[in-house]
Amino acid sequence: MHLSNPRLIFLWQLLIMLLSAVISAVALNEFLIPANTFSGGVNGIAQLLYTAGKPLGLSINTGYYILLFNIPIALLGWFKLGHWFTIMSFITAFLTSFAMVVIPVVNVAHNPLLGALFGGILTGVGIGITMRYGFSTGGFDIIVLVLERMTGRTVGSWMFLINFIIIAMSGLLFSWENALFTIISIYASTRMIDVIHTRHQKLTAIIVTSQAEFVAKAIQQAILRGVTVIPSHGAYSGQANSTLMVVLSRYELYTLQTTVNQTDEHAFINILNTVDTSGLFMNEQEQDQQRQKLRG
Repeated sequence: MHLSNPRLIFLWQLLIMLLSAVISAVALNEFLIPANTFSGGVNGIAQLLYTAGKPLGLSINTGYYILLFNIPIALLGWFKLGHWFTIMSFITAFLTSFAMVVIPVVNVAHNPLLGALFGGILTGVGIGITMRYGFSTGGFDIIVLVLERMTGRTVGSWMFLINFIIIAMSGLLFSWENALFTIISIYASTRMIDVIHTRHQKLTAIIVTSQAEFVAKAIQQAILRGVTVIPSHGAYSGQANSTLMVVLSRYELYTLQTTVNQTDEHAFINILNTVDTSGLFMNEQEQDQQRQKLRG
C-alpha cells in the first residue's frame, strides 16, 4: 500500500503497530505459552521468567516483563537507530504488552509441535511487518538491527544466534523436549522475518514521470541513491516525459514509493528484481556517514 498524505502514512503505520501487537500477543498467549514453548528475544526471556516464577507463587503477566525489558533497549535504539524509529518501536512494544494482558491464555493447538510451529510463524509475521514499514517490535529487534548495520549479516541470522541462550535455558530449566520445540518456534519465526523483511535484496525502480527534476532530487534526498534520467515519451499520448532508473535495497522501497507519490502522484513506478550489482553501492552505514558529511 502506497500513500502520499503524511497523515494517512502515520495512520497506516499505526494500523501496522496494532496488527503486529495483536499477532504477537496471539502467538504467545494462544500457541507458545500453553505449549511451554518459548519465543525468541525479549518475549522468550519474559516467558522464561513467567514460567519460572509460577512455582514460586509469582503471577506477573508476561506483558509486564516485556515492557520492563524494553526500557533500556529503547535507549540503545534512541542513540543508534534514530529517535522516530525508537519511538515507533517502543509504542509497538507497549501495545504488545497491553494486548498480552488483555487477550486470555487459551490452548488453541492442543499439540506442542503445532503450537511451536504456528506460534513461531505468527511471531515472525508480527516482527517482519513492522520492520518492512520502517520500525520494529522493540526488544531484541533493536539490538539485531544495530548488529546488522555493524556486520552486514541478516536480521534472521542474528536473531537465531542471540536466541541460542533462550534455547539452552529452556532445556536446562524445564526439559530438553521444550528446548527442541523452542528451536522449531525460533527457526520458523526467523525464516518468516527474512521472507518479509528482505533488507539485503536489491531492486531496480523504473519511474516514468513528467517532473523528472523534482522527483530525482526528492529521491536523492530521501535515500541517497544515484538516479539515471532517460528522456522518453508516451507512445499513446505522444507527450514528452522522462524515465528514471534507481537501484536500491529492499528496505528502501517503501521510502522511495512514498517519496515519488508525494512529489508526483501521477508517476508510474515499476519494480524489478536485481540479481547483482558492481561498482559503488552504499550500505546503510555508509549512507549514515554520507548524511553526516552533508549535514556538516
